[in-house]
Amino acid sequence: MGAGIQREEQLTRGVVGLLSAAIIGTVAILILRSPAPNSSDPAQSLLPVINAFLNGSSAVLLSFGFYFIRRRRIAAHRFCMSIAVVLSGMFLVTYVVHHYQVGTVKFLGPSWLKTIYLSVLAPHVILAAVMVPMVLTTLAHAWRGRFARHRRIARWTLPIWLYVSVSGVVVYWLLYHLGR
Repeated sequence: MGAGIQREEQLTRGVVGLLSAAIIGTVAILILRSPAPNSSDPAQSLLPVINAFLNGSSAVLLSFGFYFIRRRRIAAHRFCMSIAVVLSGMFLVTYVVHHYQVGTVKFLGPSWLKTIYLSVLAPHVILAAVMVPMVLTTLAHAWRGRFARHRRIARWTLPIWLYVSVSGVVVYWLLYHLGR
């Protein structure tokens, strides 16, 4: 590997690291702090519905993207994955706005359902944090045309991203429909 490529790789790792730390740190701060003054009732907000829609749509596009790449339909794969990244980015923005407005939303359902909710929520949150640098790295390799590296990390990124997207919808249903 030449010196130029090594510098480019170091820059990519640095940018991915900084972006990941900023995103994960912002979300963590918003979850751990109290709600904004005059916060609205979380059950009345449309943002959780929008978040669930964005997560579900991301999962569908990721699945189609995988389908297309397995059939060597590169342009369709690129389109689906690009839209999935955009939708996941939109999710992140609406998620941050929602948690800025209402803080942490408490689960109000029965204790047996809370156990299920927490067993879905815990890996969802952990893998969502892990997913951020993975998606950014996978995307960076694709943009730079480093498809061998892209494929190598995408094999791990895709199932984690799919789990996070689908479990995000499950968390929404458990919290806002079954746990209220």
